[in-house]
Amino acid sequence: MSETPPETPPEPSPKPSTETPWTDGLRFAFGTLTVLPVKVTRWDREAARAGMLCAPVAGLVVGLAAAAVGLFLLVLGAGALLAAVATAAMPAVLTRGLHLDGLADTADGLGSGKPAEDALRIMKQSDIGPFGVITLVFVLFAQVAALAEAYGSSWARGALAALVSATVARLALTLAARVGVPAARPEGLGAAVAGTVPLRGALLAVACVTALAAGVGAVVGTYGLVLGVLAVLAACGCAELLLRRCVRRFGGVTGDVFGGVAETAATAALVVLALW
Repeated sequence: MSETPPETPPEPSPKPSTETPWTDGLRFAFGTLTVLPVKVTRWDREAARAGMLCAPVAGLVVGLAAAAVGLFLLVLGAGALLAAVATAAMPAVLTRGLHLDGLADTADGLGSGKPAEDALRIMKQSDIGPFGVITLVFVLFAQVAALAEAYGSSWARGALAALVSATVARLALTLAARVGVPAARPEGLGAAVAGTVPLRGALLAVACVTALAAGVGAVVGTYGLVLGVLAVLAACGCAELLLRRCVRRFGGVTGDVFGGVAETAATAALVVLALW
């Protein structure tokens, strides 16, 4: 997540907003989940709810950019491995690496073995500990290896993997922001979005992303359709396991936990899509 909410929310405009809640939601999603020059005009809970429901849309754009970079390198004559590295790097570039940083901080907090308050303090520090480094190394290796396997099979498979993994990573944020999941801290972007998404909306987002993955996968065959659906389900399942572990361990979610579940979902989806 690339922006933090202001300590003091901006005063409401005396004029009624001409934008719809979904426009505010798209602004919130792109302004907080990407580095694209989108200004977030509202930080209230309604905008946060719409923003988290729109998170997969931001992921779709990130996935399209990642796939475009990989395919461009392949057209220029690059091998599958180089295309995979560039594809894995693009989501990090478009988020300033904050989801990877969140994954590393979450790993440090979980691996510290300290009480929740001390673990949260470790996660808030700017440095990365050994658990975070090890986790980043293996996650990035897994992502690059899976993408290389996909690109090595066919360009279409590689593009499919890039698109689905980036979208489902942001879908995991929608699920993590659902009602009933508390915030571990009273401040920060994690607290601003925690518990904002109704369960029905979260399930609808899952259904839409699953349909998208199935439709895109069907372009490369029936097996692609099945794997697209399995990739979404596996990604959501793995992200949910990490989310529940963090809620038990820290008492709720933080911005770092959101980053951790996003990268976990992306990696799980890529691994499934590499099993073609």
